[in-house]
Amino acid sequence: MEKHHSPQLREMGIVVLMVLCLSTTMPTSISEQQEGGGAEELVSSQPRKWQDRVIEVKGGPESVIWIVQLSDLHFSVHHPERALDFKKIVGPALKMINPSLVLITGDLTDGKSKDLLTMKQNEDEWIEYQNVMEDVARRSGLDKSIFYDLRGNHDNFGVPFIGGSFDFFSNYSINGQFGRKGNVNSVTLETGDRKHVFVGLDSTMATGLRGPTNLFGHPTDQLLTQIDSQLSQWDSQKGKSITKISFGHFPLSFSAFSESQKSLRDVFLKHSVSAYLCGHLHTRFGKNLKRHHQSNDNFLSSHKFFQLNIHQEPSENTKNCLFRAPPPKEFWEWEMGDWRKSRAMRIVAVDRGHVSYLDIDFKSGTKKTIVLPTFPLDSRFMLTSSLHQMYGCQHMVPFSFETIRCLVFSVSPIMSVVSRIYDTRPGSPLMIMETTMTKFVRDISRGDIYAAAWNYKAFEDPSPERFWLQIEVIDVMGRSTLSELRPFSVNGLSAKISWTWKEFFVMGCQWDALYYPIFWFAVYSMLSILLIPKFVLVFSKKQYSYKTFISEKGIINCIAWVLQDLCRVHVVWFGFLGYLIYLLSCPWLIGQVFTDGGNRGYMTRMGWLVKTFNSREKHNYIGSPDIMVVVLPHFFFVVIPSILIAGALAAERSIYKEHFLSLSGKKEDNDSSQENKRSGKYDNHRHRRSKFDFVERKIRKVLLAVCLVISWKHFMNCKVLMKAYEMNPLLHFPVYSLAIPLLVAYTVYKTGSIQ
Repeated sequence: MEKHHSPQLREMGIVVLMVLCLSTTMPTSISEQQEGGGAEELVSSQPRKWQDRVIEVKGGPESVIWIVQLSDLHFSVHHPERALDFKKIVGPALKMINPSLVLITGDLTDGKSKDLLTMKQNEDEWIEYQNVMEDVARRSGLDKSIFYDLRGNHDNFGVPFIGGSFDFFSNYSINGQFGRKGNVNSVTLETGDRKHVFVGLDSTMATGLRGPTNLFGHPTDQLLTQIDSQLSQWDSQKGKSITKISFGHFPLSFSAFSESQKSLRDVFLKHSVSAYLCGHLHTRFGKNLKRHHQSNDNFLSSHKFFQLNIHQEPSENTKNCLFRAPPPKEFWEWEMGDWRKSRAMRIVAVDRGHVSYLDIDFKSGTKKTIVLPTFPLDSRFMLTSSLHQMYGCQHMVPFSFETIRCLVFSVSPIMSVVSRIYDTRPGSPLMIMETTMTKFVRDISRGDIYAAAWNYKAFEDPSPERFWLQIEVIDVMGRSTLSELRPFSVNGLSAKISWTWKEFFVMGCQWDALYYPIFWFAVYSMLSILLIPKFVLVFSKKQYSYKTFISEKGIINCIAWVLQDLCRVHVVWFGFLGYLIYLLSCPWLIGQVFTDGGNRGYMTRMGWLVKTFNSREKHNYIGSPDIMVVVLPHFFFVVIPSILIAGALAAERSIYKEHFLSLSGKKEDNDSSQENKRSGKYDNHRHRRSKFDFVERKIRKVLLAVCLVISWKHFMNCKVLMKAYEMNPLLHFPVYSLAIPLLVAYTVYKTGSIQ
């Protein structure tokens, strides 16, 4: 998704669909062999569901599997280069990498007009997506069935119901072609000693609205139950260890709570998934859009609303070394960059239960060699509690700790692979270890993993950022490729990193939980501004004015004077109060919310009221909290500033009046003996007033400039909504579009003189 559906609504940057389709079963009498000796689907005598697919990973190396993630392709008829680059780059890259799965986590098409303001489905984009994916599968040599694509909010713009004529995802997506139409799809990659469960989820809203009020994921209780079932499908079986990974389109910060106030986070923590892979936010807010989740039983915990740091600290640090003890309840959420602008691809590897990833930037073209270290793990993005418990209890130690390991993907034969470890304690990095890595050889190989023995105990240290690892690969052409220099900690200590404020804004805030607190804060603030000064003015003997402020200076007296002067402009005061009541109780907009027209919907502060074409049933209050991208900017950037600027204009009139009268009084004293020149005095009075109006009232000029800025902001918001929902401002949202400009204009007129 694009983080900003329009330039005018960017400040919130801040929907999701759940698809209710019957699971489609497929015959399983034919096994599927991935080209290159990669993976073979297990054959069952019973009909199996695509949603419960099991693939046996064949060939070496047996200890590691890897998959590829792509996200936010945004194929667009207005930007053909996105699809052309995808066809040119991704097919050869997948052939080189040879993954066991390819996950495409949403926003396959763009669904936007050239001016980015109208958001609905375009079948030409879907036809292009289907053709490109056919070509990519052919060029990569991979079995097309190992591609799993998900619906994103852009793929759901204006889709009234699943299975309808505008549900192009079901017809043109890879999942749709293979009958994987359920909103939860599971695939298990099985090696000799481990199962790797991947659970994909579609949490887009069941009735897809047009943007910009289609921004959030909306998991239902039914969806959460299905995810819970898929993640627990192997729990009752003993023998092989299990690694669980989930993937979807929306980050958890942009996923709503279910009807029973449960969340995806609750399910993922319950099953201790290793990672949740997602997209949606692109890279506009930053490239460090990662978040560590840890179970916290503290009743007063604020994690429901926000998380201040990337790393969430556990409520208590307990170590359970019992055999087959449940793993700590934690997981990583890894949002990835987009293909749309960043041309990004991610490789995720699971090496003996250790999960790592590498993000690749193809903006500069194809890559000849790719290096992904799989152990030791990056201490910034590892499952800290799990590794700390594993190391402390000596589970899988030294079995998985005894070597440094990396995956190497290359179009050319590799001549040498060297690992280097640097110590940063002296200040500048000092290389303390350099060793040649050897290739793991197997008759049938899916890829190349290199390893080097080391004494891991020599690198125990209380600082998770002391030791850094880098691997250099040289191919037969003499080309050198370096991996990212990254910190590691063998004893499970986490290197802390921090979000920028923009990254915290989109990843650290749980916007579904925050919408109504912010909304009611804005409402109560406006009511306080309007009602408290009016109450004091009517029922209290204490009156505040410019004169009282001059005699009793202070911030309280200043605020009281400004707001009481607003109350004295009765039409404006009652106008703002009435407008606020209207916004709380009446529809804001009457807009076209589906792709092909038909019945219009009504947007209120609680969501949209719409009727789909295949049913007379009305859907009440859908698209919440997605409507915050309209509601909150209107409150904070239009309504509240308008109320404050109206009060400032009224207060400025008081200053002008007092200053004008003081000048007039002085002149009258000087001219008191000249009674026969009254008409001349009136002319001088009028001249001075005119001069004071246009030369001396500098504060008013500044306030008028602010009025223009507010009016322009409001006009641009209205323009966005007109295009997005095909509305006429006089017919479909007259109160929303006209009330504020009229009130501001009347305030300017009324405060222009001292009469």
